[in-house]
Amino acid sequence: MTKSTTTYWNTLSPDNRERWISIKGMEGITEELTLSVDDVTGEYTRLTRFLPGANTTAFGGKTHPYPEEVFIVSGRLYDQAFDLWLDAGHYASRPPGEVHGPFKTDVGCVVLEVSFPNRIGDSNAAHSIIPPDVA
Repeated sequence: MTKSTTTYWNTLSPDNRERWISIKGMEGITEELTLSVDDVTGEYTRLTRFLPGANTTAFGGKTHPYPEEVFIVSGRLYDQAFDLWLDAGHYASRPPGEVHGPFKTDVGCVVLEVSFPNRIGDSNAAHSIIPPDVA
């Protein structure tokens, strides 16, 4: 099975506002939009929107046993686990078990997530790649 597909459409257009769903328990703070999912493996691609002023401190940090990739599409997001502001363009490939969050944003933020829940404890995802400009 492969991930679901959709023809081209602008996920951030006001015309598609109704497709975004509040994340249960975090209404008024975050919304999500699933872009693609593989019903067999559970792998998915989604956008998560943190609304301006969002603060998830009350929920603490989070971790999961599978790898995921995140890319900041717009805005900025503070990740307390790393004491780091993530601006548009920031990317991370998180290994299984990595703690991230809690998060906060002043201006709002849209994050692209690609998650691999079927790859629990995937040791291949646990090694770090240092960008050329950092080495």
